[in-house]
Amino acid sequence: MACISEYTLRKVIQGDQSAFAELYNFYKTPAIKFCVSLVKDEEEAENMLHEVFIKIWEKRAQINPTLNFNSYLFTCLRNLAFDYFKKMEKSQLIKQQYIERMEHFDDEELEVEEVKFTNLRTAIDSLSEKRKLILKLNVEEGKSYQEIAELMRISKNTVKNQLVKAKQFLRERVDIAAAF
Repeated sequence: MACISEYTLRKVIQGDQSAFAELYNFYKTPAIKFCVSLVKDEEEAENMLHEVFIKIWEKRAQINPTLNFNSYLFTCLRNLAFDYFKKMEKSQLIKQQYIERMEHFDDEELEVEEVKFTNLRTAIDSLSEKRKLILKLNVEEGKSYQEIAELMRISKNTVKNQLVKAKQFLRERVDIAAAF
């Protein structure tokens, strides 16, 4: 595959949006084909492509136009595919554990678990929007403190503190509700 010109990369680094569009259009088709070959899902492949290009635009000042951009791009896409597989594996494991647990519960235990789940959901709903979002990104989407910090444009320590406070709040609320 041919490479994009060093001149175009330099224009992207300088913030030229038309050069960035040229870069995106140049790599779009082969990048999606590459991702589809890995994840076997065209929609997810497109999401990966968009995610990588958003990061490229945000970190364009760090691009070295003399290095092989092809290699950089496809390595980033491959790493995103690996992250996707980890999330899918984790999701499947959680589903399997849930199914196994449900098979071993009798009706009374199910009712107790449903009440606990309802109490937890209520407690989560009473969190501030910011804490709720941080908790969701970490627990449900498996994002790291650093990823959440970058996504929300806050410090890593703020993410950590908000998660600690959210989890402590949830523990207290669920324990209190269980006592009644």
